[in-house]
Amino acid sequence: MAVLTGEKEKLNSRNKRRGVLRKREGGIAARSGRDRYACLAAIARAVLLCLLSVCGDSAQTNPSSEYQVKAAFLFHFAQFVEWPEETFKEANSPVTYCTIGADPFHGSLDAALSGKTVGARSLRVMHYRQLQEIRGCQVLFIGEREQKLVPSLLTSLKGIPALTVGESQDFVQDGGMIGFLLEENKIRFEINLDAAEHARLKVSSRLLALAKRVIGGQRGI
Repeated sequence: MAVLTGEKEKLNSRNKRRGVLRKREGGIAARSGRDRYACLAAIARAVLLCLLSVCGDSAQTNPSSEYQVKAAFLFHFAQFVEWPEETFKEANSPVTYCTIGADPFHGSLDAALSGKTVGARSLRVMHYRQLQEIRGCQVLFIGEREQKLVPSLLTSLKGIPALTVGESQDFVQDGGMIGFLLEENKIRFEINLDAAEHARLKVSSRLLALAKRVIGGQRGI
């Protein structure tokens, strides 16, 4: 009887040690996941800082360079925005970037997004000529040449979770969400957080911290 009791105690002791090890392993895995996310966020933020401080220097004198930089910004914007779950039909549905009218990127947006992902989602680019054609966009870029379409576009997208990005003067004041501008030959951006929140988009506080100006809202997630 004493032998059986001793064996039972040894078994209980081993089970306890295994339980402790599993908890430690689980904690390490969770921390590892959080560390990877924090690392990726830090890298994305560092790239945005680079774009803000250095990479936009030639934007004013080199239109091709300007739109390469803006294409890089558009990719990183999506890393700091959360869309409602119902935005995507499937768990692996891509994030769709759209342009309207004449494409000012001339292929640089397609090149910048090729092979990249945001989280587990791949990226694709759609170029539309007419306002009526626009559908299924998570990020919509409206070039300066299409400034006349801004009021109609923003009205038609009201309440739809699409991140609107433009470059025309007063874009964010007119209800757009992110507006590019040139300052001392560098590309900057402003954010209309009220417009984003009305579209049920959550903008990271890390992106807000990099904006030149933020209009309204609760200052991000």
